Amino acid sequence: MIFKPLLHWLHRTSLVTQIVIALIAGIAFAYLWPSATPSVALLGQLFISALKSVAPVLVLILVIAAISNHRPGDATLIRPVLWLYVIGTLTASIVGVTASMLFPSTLVLQTAAAATVAPPGNVQEVLMALVLSAVDNPINALMHANYIGILVWAVAIGMALRHASEGTRRLTSDLSNAITAIIQGVIRCAPLGIFGLVAATFADAGTAALLGYAHLLSVLIGCMLFVALVVNPLIVYAKIRRNPYPLVLMCLRESAVTAFFTRSSAANIPINLALAKRLNLDPDTYSIAIPLGATINMAGAGITISVLSLAAAHTLGIVVDIPTAILLCVVASVCACGAAGVAGGSLLLIPLACSLFGISNDVAMQVVAIGFIIGILQDSAETALNSSTDVLFTAAACQAEARKTTGL
Repeated sequence: MIFKPLLHWLHRTSLVTQIVIALIAGIAFAYLWPSATPSVALLGQLFISALKSVAPVLVLILVIAAISNHRPGDATLIRPVLWLYVIGTLTASIVGVTASMLFPSTLVLQTAAAATVAPPGNVQEVLMALVLSAVDNPINALMHANYIGILVWAVAIGMALRHASEGTRRLTSDLSNAITAIIQGVIRCAPLGIFGLVAATFADAGTAALLGYAHLLSVLIGCMLFVALVVNPLIVYAKIRRNPYPLVLMCLRESAVTAFFTRSSAANIPINLALAKRLNLDPDTYSIAIPLGATINMAGAGITISVLSLAAAHTLGIVVDIPTAILLCVVASVCACGAAGVAGGSLLLIPLACSLFGISNDVAMQVVAIGFIIGILQDSAETALNSSTDVLFTAAACQAEARKTTGL
């Protein structure tokens, strides 16, 4: 008999409220019963696995359906969204460099360098990795969640199907609706997944190691908060010309919270697509822009690369002049855009940025090792900023176009 009132309560309570309750319950569980957290951690692992497994298929089908059913004369807003991505990532890198200059961090470089994948040697290698990702085998792209490759194939198939029969194009729409229904069911399980992830995170004994890097973490997370609450709202205001904070806070509440604990932009793609649909954005735009943003819109990565590279420079007593700082902003932005195409993400791009200061690879890899130590919070905050910004900038571009069209 208890299940009926519970189901009724779940139906009446918003998903955001349920996630907040799951957050509190997860923290309480971790502190009251830490020995049992491995059991509930399975809930979080299942949730992330479900999101990751459905996301590549969801992106492929949605993009094919959007392009194949696109009517001639209907404009998409991919270009404005891309410009917002570029501006946002570059601005975040500037914030990271500025904060590192104002509040310099120093590190104890005695940790053994540990990385299973060699970092890229230069920016050309990062860009080459992106180009090679674009021409990946479609089956391999789906298996390894290579969203650049998935998008290229989806666009190509969608363009080819634009001249298909009405029945074929209707089939793509039906498949899109079916996949959307599946992902909505997965998202409804978010409170259970978040409960497991939070409990496992707060019970992790490794969090004690974070105290030794409190200043570095403060700079990193402070930069990310500043970008999320000050810089991004200014960019959005310049685009939509009205109070940006209702939209900004909605994206942080419904996208960033989930991304913080999943620590995966790919896993958060379905969450962002569902939010874009609720915001009544143009499906032809968001079905492409959000998966693309999960690959190249990396404001958090730009901050991580900038702050940790300058921390290494300050530790070694290297004086960084203004021209070099400007160059670091550009390099960090370009590297951040390619972070998804490099195994290890933003951390393994730190040696590339360190090379600007003549820092040896051995020293740079020690910084990478420190990055893995603080990754419990750094990677979570970085992913939350990256993923929530995807849907924020897509919504800003769509709302700006709607304002221009209606004149309101």
